[in-house]
Amino acid sequence: MLPDTLTFAPRNCGDCPIRHRAVCARCDADELTKLDQIKYYRSFSAGQSVIWSGDNMDFVGSVVSGIATLTQTMEDGRTQMVGLLLPSDFVGRPGRNQAAYDVVAVSDLVMCCFRKAPFEQMMTETPHIAQRLLQMTLDELDAAREWMLVLGRKTAREKIASLLSIIASRNATLEMATASGEMVFDLPLTREAMADYLGLTLETVSRQISALKRDGVIVLEGKRRVTVPDFDRLMEEAGDDSDGGILS
Repeated sequence: MLPDTLTFAPRNCGDCPIRHRAVCARCDADELTKLDQIKYYRSFSAGQSVIWSGDNMDFVGSVVSGIATLTQTMEDGRTQMVGLLLPSDFVGRPGRNQAAYDVVAVSDLVMCCFRKAPFEQMMTETPHIAQRLLQMTLDELDAAREWMLVLGRKTAREKIASLLSIIASRNATLEMATASGEMVFDLPLTREAMADYLGLTLETVSRQISALKRDGVIVLEGKRRVTVPDFDRLMEEAGDDSDGGILS
């Protein structure tokens, strides 16, 4: 069963948890009113496809809650997870009719969607939207380049720590907090999904998470609740410093 959209979606833009990071972050009240006329919410259950590569997309939108994966499939059927969509991330490309990747909900997902043609028209009339989307696209490019470093040069332990730091940092920005000190968040990915995304085996992911827990870098409550006692130490384990990292 799909999540109840009315339960999980904000009633208006002022109540939206991603408002300060979304594509509409710089819009004034009149512009938000125009966007409200072309928006609608969609809910997806964990494991459900949002869009398939090659499908025509009649919408664009932002992840409000939950997480999704971007996956590319080769001609022989092999697949590779190439990205994660976290809250406030944008889905779809104005001016492009077909989806470039498979998008699949990892957890229960809520998206704020805009009808594509009216949204593209608003971009030409509303510089705030076009400028914010450009900024988000450049941030996404920077993050992709940094992620190439993670996959190509970092050890398994550093990869796990890097992914945890990404999720912790994004959670902090959504709460308009600083990524520092003790941080607590829910891990939205299964260990199988982490292994796929990081190019590791499930056994390696489990072993490295256990090692980080044993060394006091993280504290686990159940399967998903993670406490980071010292974010700077996590960043050191990731091979980064607290002023750097791979998340915009």
